Amino acid sequence: MTIKNFLYAVMAGATVWVASCSSTSKANDPAPATETGDVVVKKHTLRVMSYNVHHCNPPSRPDFIDIEAIVKTIQAQNPDLVALQEIDVHTQRSGPNNQAEEIAKKLGMHYFFGKAIDYGGGAYGVAILSKFPLADTTVNKLPTKVDTNSEPRVLATAKVTLPDGTSIRFGSTHLDAQKSSVNRDMQAAEIVKIASADKLPFVIAGDFNATPGSETITLLDSHFKRSCEPCSPTIPVNNPTKAIDFISYAPANKFRVDQQQVIGERYASDHLPIVAILKY
Repeated sequence: MTIKNFLYAVMAGATVWVASCSSTSKANDPAPATETGDVVVKKHTLRVMSYNVHHCNPPSRPDFIDIEAIVKTIQAQNPDLVALQEIDVHTQRSGPNNQAEEIAKKLGMHYFFGKAIDYGGGAYGVAILSKFPLADTTVNKLPTKVDTNSEPRVLATAKVTLPDGTSIRFGSTHLDAQKSSVNRDMQAAEIVKIASADKLPFVIAGDFNATPGSETITLLDSHFKRSCEPCSPTIPVNNPTKAIDFISYAPANKFRVDQQQVIGERYASDHLPIVAILKY
């Protein structure tokens, strides 16, 4: 072999080796990535669910508590984070159990209950479920106008550290249900105030008792981005006509919506649950 031919052979072998290494590296890349200058940013997926569970009482069966139906509905979606509303803890109508704790145990998830009111010898409020440990759990009382005789409402929040080390704030809430929006508007403004003061990316989910275009949702949209636009209806469960259950996040550039859907489970509660798949 001449020196010239030898050099050609070496160069050809090097080319094949480099191509082989590039192909292997790409095949082993565990997650899609985007390039920003010289920085490669990997995208991770977060499945978020919101569900008003009607204290685990199927509307078609008055006075019957069916926690298993709620568990199966959540389990079928395999969410990472769940915001629950209308949760009973040790009440006369639902029995001596802590619904948040029982649902979490059956799903193998962490939980935090945020009491809104004393009710029936126990408590009633919202809850957070998480596959990941919860820290800095807080119950934020939301304002109501004194002369409206409205039921107190809260925003329950927790710091969640995700598997890649990213920390976010996750919140569950249930706004005022009265016909007048005066309390909902005050509560939405307070939520925006709380989120604006937080340095962490913030995901909030819940039953807002208001539809897109209302003053309440417009206030929330001034800070958060909804995972649905337009949003499919979530209530009533049979022939739903109104969207009042939402998942939103801030800041908008920290997340991207991969998928949003309303789950057609019509037995377990008087609300349809929603699930959003977020990339962060």
